[in-house]
Amino acid sequence: MIHKSTIEAVFETARLEEVIGDFVQLKKAGSNFKGLSPFSEERTPSFMVSPVKQIWKDFSSGKGGNVVAFLMEHEHFTYPEAIKYLAKKYNIEVEETEQTDEQKQQADERESMYLVSEFASTFFQNSLHKTEQGKAIGLTYFKERGFTEETIKKFNLGYSPDTWEALTSEAIKKGYQLKYLEQTGLTVVREEKQFDRFKGRIMFPIQSMSGRVLGFGGRILTNEKKTAKYLNSPESDIYHKSKVLYGIYHAKQSIAKEDNCYLVEGYTDVIQFNQTGVKNVVSSSGTALTADQIRLISRLTKNVTVLFDSDAAGMRASIRGIDLILEQGMNVKVCSFPDGEDPDSFAKQNTFEELSSYLDENVQDFISFKASLLQQESKDDPIKKAELIRDMVTSIAKIPDVIKREVYVRECSRIMDISEDVLFDTLAQLRNVDLKDQRKQQKKEQKPLEVVKTETQKQPKVNRQYVLERHIIKALLIYGVQEEEFEDLIMKENEEGELVLEPEIHKIKVFEKIYLDLQDDEIEFTDQVFKDIYAILIEELHQVDEFKIESFINKIQPEIASEITEIMMREERYELHRWVDMEIHVKQKTDSIAEYVNNIILSLRGFLIDQKIKELSQEMKAQNIESNMNVLEDIRDYQILKKLLYRKLNRVI
Repeated sequence: MIHKSTIEAVFETARLEEVIGDFVQLKKAGSNFKGLSPFSEERTPSFMVSPVKQIWKDFSSGKGGNVVAFLMEHEHFTYPEAIKYLAKKYNIEVEETEQTDEQKQQADERESMYLVSEFASTFFQNSLHKTEQGKAIGLTYFKERGFTEETIKKFNLGYSPDTWEALTSEAIKKGYQLKYLEQTGLTVVREEKQFDRFKGRIMFPIQSMSGRVLGFGGRILTNEKKTAKYLNSPESDIYHKSKVLYGIYHAKQSIAKEDNCYLVEGYTDVIQFNQTGVKNVVSSSGTALTADQIRLISRLTKNVTVLFDSDAAGMRASIRGIDLILEQGMNVKVCSFPDGEDPDSFAKQNTFEELSSYLDENVQDFISFKASLLQQESKDDPIKKAELIRDMVTSIAKIPDVIKREVYVRECSRIMDISEDVLFDTLAQLRNVDLKDQRKQQKKEQKPLEVVKTETQKQPKVNRQYVLERHIIKALLIYGVQEEEFEDLIMKENEEGELVLEPEIHKIKVFEKIYLDLQDDEIEFTDQVFKDIYAILIEELHQVDEFKIESFINKIQPEIASEITEIMMREERYELHRWVDMEIHVKQKTDSIAEYVNNIILSLRGFLIDQKIKELSQEMKAQNIESNMNVLEDIRDYQILKKLLYRKLNRVI
């Protein structure tokens, strides 16, 4: 188990906006940050991060919490994994208490697979740098490719010894279980035999966006015809090749900063680009591009530039990938390299300035690229040209945004010298749109202006008590331990025998004021979630001198933590309307904390008095005249009290 002092150091050091910024493209929005939800598909940002409160809220999925909660939700870390990740990020030494054998056996299986993968990565690196075979074969190869020592270490490149059980034997010797070596694909088990999958290969660790080793790619350096040149880890609980991009860990910050992602084909393309200075580059690792991989990029940017080899096979693969990127609503451009060059070789031969200039000058819109590529194949054949045009419109049809589709249709019309109407008709057919219905709709929209009576939409009803209870919780969270001077109203009789409220000032903490007032009035929360939060919060505020929301969230159940972040962040996202109309008055910048708290409590009292008057009025209808006189007297007293409360709140009944 991780020692409490380490956990406290992590929470004190970690900056929420920095951690989330590694995974989500955030933009400044006042004192907060906004971004697209990493948990759902959306076009309008609803994900909010508060650097001041060190909490986040995703309004599209309802999730929220502190920095650890984000890592647990986004990276599917366990609590210890999240703490260790943050400790590593901020160079905090992890102090752990001794675990029993039983606790070790109960360790999460996924965590065991991660640990085995991390061990293997370290083993391969040591083999590359510290063994004669590794230096002579692996290190020599990498240096021939032009990789520097710094680059080799940055990408954790390694070498798997050319013996049958080098990794397997060492791992078992160190206490790692064979079943996890088999589950991660590092070891192949056949009946009673076992051997290393990546025997005699140079190794490329494949990391998640958070830097965890998920699997490996291995390249053989001999010319054996029966052996695959590249070999990847098999699918496992931690490695899904369709959901992983090679280099995303090293590229994520640069992608978000540059607002563009270069997409290449191989491991060495990524490494060579990175070494040259272009760091916002990732690879699909030789597999066909998938929607999940594109969505991974979309968390960081909406702009993708596909870089491909000059050979025909590379170009055709790029075209398939382009259509998929367009389908995901991304903006895509392409760039090819001179004959005989690929991203790896071109980056190796050029400086950062030369590479950047080439990319800027030779990048093409996908329509222009596709037209030039397919025109080479069609030449002067009219049938092939017609197929080419349909192929281009097929790509345009995949774009979800109607404005972008129209812009690309016009561009296609210009390039291919064909009528826009023909292209729009083809586009409509491809998108399964009934042109007749579409034209009828257009004619309707072009008719002379008609006055049409529209029904007035009913405004949603506001639950006043729910809103006021919510504000009480928020006041406790923000101002709970602050000491303020409160002006309380004490009910007294004046010389004429009338009930009046006289002010009395005393200094107490905000949570004590709220607690005592609610207790005196015997007010209980009607919302069960607020009731649970209130009980936990009051207990916490009684025990601490300094209250920190981020520390408090860490102690409580995830469901309650999520509700608290919802309370704290809701007003940051929405400008609330109609509250004054509903006699709900929230704190303004000019109000003092004491006024704010008093107003909430008095407003809640006023609301409950209204409810009591309604109950008594209904009771009156069911009773006899003599009883009605008593009920009327009660109603009159409540109305006097309500009048006094509203006078204090400076409102008119």
